[in-house]
Order: sequence, then structure tokens, then C-alpha cells
Amino acid sequence: MADTLSAFEIVPSAEGYLLTITTEAGDSIELVASYEQLDLISEEIDRQLDTDEEEELGVEEDQDEG
Repeated sequence: MADTLSAFEIVPSAEGYLLTITTEAGDSIELVASYEQLDLISEEIDRQLDTDEEEELGVEEDQDEG
């Protein structure tokens, strides 16, 4: 079973960016990522959120009333 995300942080580092991801259980992992890798992550997050946006916001398609 996957852990639940509690927090994450991104800070500049000498190697690029340091990502710290923390679970609700208190476990954390630190990863170093380049600008390009963060950009790819950002694009994928945007793509997924765009796909799910209408469902999550409860937006219904406009319907003609007559």
C-alpha cells in the first residue's frame, strides 16, 4: 500500500534542487533533481490536474434550458 503524502519541499542546492518528500508516518526521502527534471514533474502534475479538474471541482457542462 502506498504511503500518504504529508509534505514536500523544494530548495536550491549545489547539485540542482533538493526535494524532500515526507509521509504521514513521518518518513522522508531526499532527492536531487535538475531544473529539467522539475520542469517535467511540473508538466505531468499540470496534465493530471487538468484531466481531473472538472470532476474535482464538481463542474458540470452547460446545458441549454430550452
